Amino acid sequence: MADREAPIGVFDSGIGGLTVAREIMRQIPNERIVYFGDTARVPYGSKSRDTIVKYSRQIIRFLMTQKVKAIVVACNTASAVALEEIRTELDIPVIGVIKAGARTAVSATRNKKIGIIATETTINSGVYTHVIEALSPGISVVGKACPLFVPLVEEGTFLKDPITEEIASRYLEGLKKEQIDTLILGCTHYPLIRSLIGRVMGAYVTLVNPAYETALELKALLFEEKLCRAEGSGLQEGLHTFYVSDATEKFQQFAESILPCSVRNTSQINIEEY
Repeated sequence: MADREAPIGVFDSGIGGLTVAREIMRQIPNERIVYFGDTARVPYGSKSRDTIVKYSRQIIRFLMTQKVKAIVVACNTASAVALEEIRTELDIPVIGVIKAGARTAVSATRNKKIGIIATETTINSGVYTHVIEALSPGISVVGKACPLFVPLVEEGTFLKDPITEEIASRYLEGLKKEQIDTLILGCTHYPLIRSLIGRVMGAYVTLVNPAYETALELKALLFEEKLCRAEGSGLQEGLHTFYVSDATEKFQQFAESILPCSVRNTSQINIEEY
């Protein structure tokens, strides 16, 4: 059985998974996190299934060297195409970000029309549609790939530029015509432009952030598996650790800007060694 004092491993293709880490810190503040962002190989959304599975296995092998007690695949693309396969290879709990967001969207929709924006690989996998239809067969699901959102978020300097709003308007125009009333932000980068997406879609559309729902799912899972870190064990500043495959300084600056903690320990590793 895993050590309940051990950390939780969280990984993403880059910085987007920090939105999941942020919600875990808020919802389960007593837990420790080891985060890995694959900043050298981002984005995952245009890569093949085999490549994404390979990358995910490498990252998990690294996280296991950190003796994590559970792993959160904080990447919709990896959750869509690699989660079920890698889950069977591990003896610790592993969760993704898709099922929690799908359940929330099904509960939120009023007209049974749900939209999903995500990477090309996530949309093409059809995983959100499959999960939603299993939960509620009468719901209509419309997906839209938004490949430029990830590099725009990663770059950072264009987030408040008119060009980003123009791109968002073009991507989301079709979903507005479908009259959806609920929209899943199906990539962990997308909550970082949530206000922009909300402006484009309008007040009628409920935006679902799977990061928040995933943190709640993890909290319940740790309780069920008796893996919750002991109350009062203390969580000193700097106890979370962060690793990337490239661009350490840029990652650390961004992490500092969105996380509710100081990001003192960020290290670059050669993930290809795992």
